[in-house]
Amino acid sequence: MILPTKHIRPDRALIGVGAEILGLLVQPMTVSSLWDAIRLRRSAETSSPAIDYRWFVLALDMLYAIRAIELDRGIVRKATP
Repeated sequence: MILPTKHIRPDRALIGVGAEILGLLVQPMTVSSLWDAIRLRRSAETSSPAIDYRWFVLALDMLYAIRAIELDRGIVRKATP
């Protein structure tokens, strides 16, 4: 689930979705705009399968748990070291 396995492709694993989220966070964004950006990016790429909102939120939770992102008043940003 977190890491790719024989049954979970790298672009479906939480670590892969989290990396995609971090790549899109060039500037602070709201959760809804980040979700829209992920859906738009994945719909443009035929090789990346669509993910549902629950999987997106799990990836956000994982990034927050490892302190890769911060949430401040509904705005998500990369964590500062």
